[in-house]
Amino acid sequence: MTDGPDRLTKGEITKDAFQATAQAAASTVGEVATIITRAVGDVAGAVGGFATEVFEIRDASRRAAERHDPVE
Repeated sequence: MTDGPDRLTKGEITKDAFQATAQAAASTVGEVATIITRAVGDVAGAVGGFATEVFEIRDASRRAAERHDPVE
C-alpha cells in the first residue's frame, strides 16, 4: 500500500484525453448521421408527395379538357 493519492503518468493522461476525444467524436458523428438520415427521408417524402400532386393535377386537367372539348 502506498501513502498519498495515486498518480497518473503522462502517457495515461494522454491516453485518457485521446479516449474521451474519440468517444465525443463518435457520438457527434452518430448524431449527425441520424439527422442526415431523417432529413433524407423527409426530403424523399416531400418529393414523393409533390410527384403525387403533379400526377393528380395532370389527370384533373386531362379530364377537364375532355369535358370541355370532347374528342369526336
